[in-house]
Parts: sequence; structure tokens; C-alpha cells
Amino acid sequence: MQWRSIVVALVVLRLTVSCLLWLAFGLGPSWGFNFPLNLNFNLHKIELFKQDDGESAKANSWSQRLHGHGDAQCRTSCANKEDSPKKSYLSLFEGDRDEYDRRYSSFPDTLKIKMKGMAKDMFYFGYDNYMKYAFPEDELNPIDCQGRGPDVLNPSNININDVLGNYSLTLIDTLDTLLVLGNVSEFHRAVKLVIDTVSFDKDSTVQVFEANIRILGSLISAHILLTDPKHPFGNVGLEDYDNELLHLAHDLAVRLLPAFENTSTGIPYPRVNLKSGVPPDSINETCTAGAGSLLVEFGILSRLIGDSTFEWVARRAVRALWKLRSNETGLLGNVVNIQTGQWVSKQSGLGAGMDSFYEYLLKSYILFGEKEDYRMFQASYESIQNHLRRGRESCNEGEGDPPLYVNVNMFNGQIMNTWIDSLQAFFPGLLVLNGDVEEAICLHAFYYAIWKRFGALPERYNWQLQAPDVLFYPLRPELVESTYLLYQATKNPFYLHVGMDILESLEKNAKVRCGYATLHHVVDKSKEDRMESFFLSETCKYLYLLFDDDNPLHKSENKYIFTTEGHVVPIDKRFREKQWNDLSPCEKCDRIPEERRYSLPLKSVYMRQIDHMVGLF
Repeated sequence: MQWRSIVVALVVLRLTVSCLLWLAFGLGPSWGFNFPLNLNFNLHKIELFKQDDGESAKANSWSQRLHGHGDAQCRTSCANKEDSPKKSYLSLFEGDRDEYDRRYSSFPDTLKIKMKGMAKDMFYFGYDNYMKYAFPEDELNPIDCQGRGPDVLNPSNININDVLGNYSLTLIDTLDTLLVLGNVSEFHRAVKLVIDTVSFDKDSTVQVFEANIRILGSLISAHILLTDPKHPFGNVGLEDYDNELLHLAHDLAVRLLPAFENTSTGIPYPRVNLKSGVPPDSINETCTAGAGSLLVEFGILSRLIGDSTFEWVARRAVRALWKLRSNETGLLGNVVNIQTGQWVSKQSGLGAGMDSFYEYLLKSYILFGEKEDYRMFQASYESIQNHLRRGRESCNEGEGDPPLYVNVNMFNGQIMNTWIDSLQAFFPGLLVLNGDVEEAICLHAFYYAIWKRFGALPERYNWQLQAPDVLFYPLRPELVESTYLLYQATKNPFYLHVGMDILESLEKNAKVRCGYATLHHVVDKSKEDRMESFFLSETCKYLYLLFDDDNPLHKSENKYIFTTEGHVVPIDKRFREKQWNDLSPCEKCDRIPEERRYSLPLKSVYMRQIDHMVGLF
């Protein structure tokens, strides 16, 4: 197979470079392999060999933590080099520092307008073809130009059936994106279509989490935008609108409630049948994000209709999960048994199965002002920093590996594997919301380097082998979302260049006859005939907003957040007792000085370091 040959060739090349670096500097690639003679090939702090405190030295290099190499081993293995002059590891990447400055330090307004138009065209190419070839089915097959609904012939196909419920998913998920693009008339038409054609009285078994974020969240968002003239888009009310979207949202939420019944812990079942409730053969295992990321949508619904039931069950699930965290580390696992409260998967990380749990602790606090939510977020964040984070202490200063958040055992903090997944690219955006902009800059640069190498984010990337572990890319939005939020925080043109790279990669690698297709393989760019709804709901939305400085969302005096599915939700006094300014998540947020606005957000030596570490050179 051609791609295997490519990987083998890359590994051979990597080993060759490692040997040359070792001969020249006594160094090798930081995220590399184990070699004979206990040589620890680390492109990290060369001063390691001068330190007396082995643990302090290892703190800057998570590759050493993984392999268990101590300072003494390095001294023994490298004793023959002790008399040689020591060079700083980062000196390898100094070179022509202006290379990155020249590429990223400016972004002409004409190019910004062009990219905005390109993002708009991308959305409408997918949306128009969905409406032409797929509606009222859930998704568009962009290669065959056909609609896709649940896989009724194979109920066990949860990859499809967890998401597709035979309820015009893509149309519903896309409602507020139409307003973001300024298309009020199409927004009104889409709302009328949803009101006239969508029913949840279906024999469809769907995942509670997916139905909540994609359907319930969009219906609530569109309802608020229709009825509240104070929101950023102004008065876009629809004549004769009688809260039908809110009624649909309520109906769906009622059909999801059986998931919270007959569970010993209060943690919900992962799936329900919209007509009959929890299936008799339902499993008792669910992931932390799936059970703990319902509070934003359920909470808003409760406060809109005056029924506390929905917020109560969602908050009970969060509290139940919180009680199960490790007493030693404060971390939660990935998969839990809802009846026994035992952890089925003890892996703790920031990606699939856990990501939006942390996101919704912070966003629930922002929306509702409940201090309990922020206390949980603060405690989680401290545990994440103490046990998941590896690399140098400061993003933009010092030596050592760049910051990275790894997957660990929830009970002892030991690394469980050497991969990260693409969903983790959301975390820089969450760091921005929490005011940790410098940390967000550094982590974002790592995911962007992976994108530059492959023209996409592989679903899993092995940071030790510098190769994808899982090769597909389903047009996910997480990197785009973090790019957008970092641009809003810094206004640095670097992030416009990132957005342009992503746009051009999608146009080149994913565009097909009737839309944009999932990349089956990020190396050979083969495709799968599927365009998930989040591509239009999130990926295109964030790309468009990145280049649209004059968007009403950016000009409005009213504040808002995005749900985990990218739906616009105002921060409204109806949802909280105190205003956002009175309850800022960070008392002293990490701000980027104005003078750095037009310089690289991450020093070029560190950008070059990261590019090298993912195999770009």
C-alpha cells in the first residue's frame, strides 16, 4: 500500500536526521523513539545535563516522563560528550527568523474580503446542494448527490444512527448560520420548513448528546434570535411566529427525559428511542462528555419555559460525574457505568469522550452565573494543568518541549498512550474564554502545524511516532473555532493566515460534485461520501466570522457565546441573576499587549520547533 511505503520512508528519514543531530549536538528528536544504549533522543532542554535535580529537569520534557529516563541515565549514556561545548537546543531553530514574520505578519484587507467570500461560497455550495438533493433527509451524500437518513437495516450502526434521527438534521443545525451570513429571507424560509415538516414522533433511536447539541440547541438558538430584538442581528422576527421552534425544542427534550430515569447514579443512558424511550437492550455505559454536556441547552430551555425539570436532571448528571472524580488527582475518566458508578475507561484527557464536559462547566457559569459551575471548572482546570500538561512552563519563553496535553490514567496521572485526537483542538478556544491567551497561542500552534503537514487534522495523531494513528478527517470545526476565538482575542493577522490555509485545504482536498466530503485518509486524500451537519453549522460559520470584522456579532453591545455545536446564544439577564461583567471568570486575565498585535503570537524559534516536531522539516 502506497501510504505505508510513505510512512516507512518518513521513519527512515527521521532516523537519519536523528543520527546526524546526535553526532552534531548529542541530540535527537524529542517526540521520537527508544534507541539502544538507553540514548534518550530528546530535542529539549540541553541544560538538562547540568541540573542536579532530575525531576525538575524532566518537568520540561514529557518524552522523558513517558520512557522513565532519569538524569543519571543521560549522564551515563552521554558521558563521552560531557567535555564538548553545549549548545542550546533551540539554537537549532533560530535560522532565518524573518521567514515566519514575512509570511504571517500582515493580511491585506482585499485578501480578507476574498477569504470571506470564499467561506460564504463554501457554505452555500454545501447548503444549496443539501436542499436540492437531500432535504428532508438528515444529511447530504456529497459525492453521489443523494440524501442520507438513519441506517434502518443495521440498527447497530451507531456511527450513523446516533446522529441521524429522520428529522432534517442538516437544515435544523444550520438555522443560525444563515443569520450569521446575513440571509434573513432564507432563514425565514428554513424556519417555516422546520415548522411545517419536522416531527420528533419517530421510531428513531438517537444519542441523547447529539440530539441535544445539534437539534435542541439549534431550535433554542433560532427561537431566541427570532423573538429577541436586542440580539446582535436585530429584529428578524417572522410574521405570525407563535413560538413553534420553542415548542419543538420542548417536545424533543421531553422525549430525551427517559434517559435520566431508572439510573442508579443519575447519569443518563446514552441513547433513547424518540417514540418509546430507552431501548430494552441499552447499554449501561456512557462517556463523560455525553452525559455531562447537556446543561447549557437544558438549562436555557428550563428558563425559557419556566420548568426546572430539564436543568435539574442535567445538573444532577454533572454533579454525579463530579463525585466520581479521583481523590488523588481530581481527574475524571472517559467512560462510566451509569448503574454502578464504576469507571469503565480510566483514561483522562481533553479529547473525545471528555472535551465538552469541561467546556460546559465554564459556559454554564457564563450563562447562568451559578458559582458551583465555575468552582468545578477551576478545580478541573487545576487538575488538568497538574496531570495532563507536559512541556515547558511558559509558552513563549524558556527551553524545553512546547506545551502539550496528553492522555493519562485518572488515578495516578501516568501517560496511557502517545496520541491526541482532533477534538482536543477545541481547548485553545476554551483557554481564551478563561483568559489564558498565551497558553492558547502555544497549544493552537501545535495543531496548526499538524494541519500544515497533512492539509487536515487526522482523527488521532501519535506525537511520539509523528504519524496519524486514525487517518480520517470528517470536516471537524475545532481548530477553526480556536483560530477564530484567538483572532478575536488578539486581532493578530497570523490567525487570518491560519484560516486561509484551512479554507484552501478544504477547497483542494474535500470539495466534490455536490458538497464537501469527509477525508477517509489524510495522507492520500481519499474520501467518504458523507458531509456531517457540523460542517455547515460550525466549520463554515467560524471561517466566515474569522474574516468578517463587520459582522453584527462583532459590532453588538450585547454579549453572546457559542454552544459546543456553534449555535449563537446571547448572555441574557433572563438566564442569570447578575450581569456577565460582575461575574468575570478571571479576575486577572492573561492579555496580549497591543504592541504584539502585528508580531508573531508565538516566537518564530518556537514555531519552527513545533513544525519540526510534527515532521514538517
